[in-house]
Amino acid sequence: MAFVPLNDNNPRIWVRYHFVTLAIVAGCVLVFLWQLGLSWREEQMASLSYGVIPAVLWGNAALPAEAAIVPAPVTLVTSMFLHGSWLHLIGNMLFLWVFADNVEDAMGHGRFVVFYLLCGAAGGLAHALSIPGSTVPTIGASGAVAGVLGAYFLLHPTVSIWVLLFGIIPIRLPTVIVLGSWIGLEVLNAVTVESEGAGIAWWAHVGGFLAGAVLIPFFKRAHVRLWDTQGVQIRRGISFASRRGPWGGRR
Repeated sequence: MAFVPLNDNNPRIWVRYHFVTLAIVAGCVLVFLWQLGLSWREEQMASLSYGVIPAVLWGNAALPAEAAIVPAPVTLVTSMFLHGSWLHLIGNMLFLWVFADNVEDAMGHGRFVVFYLLCGAAGGLAHALSIPGSTVPTIGASGAVAGVLGAYFLLHPTVSIWVLLFGIIPIRLPTVIVLGSWIGLEVLNAVTVESEGAGIAWWAHVGGFLAGAVLIPFFKRAHVRLWDTQGVQIRRGISFASRRGPWGGRR
């Protein structure tokens, strides 16, 4: 990826602790540690049982009896908590850690849970629609995380984000460039690269991002503005701007 996010210098306003974001990160890490303890056959069975399989989701194929643990529609949720490698997990959790706390702040804990799950499900459906006959299971939180990015894009388009450009050069750029470039590349890959051959569900990313952008007006607190371009946060009547560096702490 061209940009690796480090810190968004964007203090939370309405929630002191981003409990849901922390719980999601912890849950994904714990599930992955469980996966590491499985044998190769058990891991394959877990992916079949809990991953999204388009052909099974649309009723064009059936799982073996021992793998049919949950109904196919439920895998749109269960698949979000499994990952295929450390790199897969860390990449998703890094994006979630940097951007999700402010989205959770904008809508509150309860609504953020529903929002996150809906975005993940939308991403899974977008992937399943793109290759309806596929029997390859898809796992990962990418669609749900992309929904968080879509919401953040509309909430804070001008907030400065510290990123590693090409993974090595620290630079601070506005959200509209960082996330705009990210979704642009995802759309380009989705329309030009064959998903199964690449091993990446590009349409899940695009679908999740669009779902987040569509849902945020309905899930945000009534007084939270979209397209906030002031660059200054207001908390309990006091204005302040964060000036932390790329490795600075977060409120």
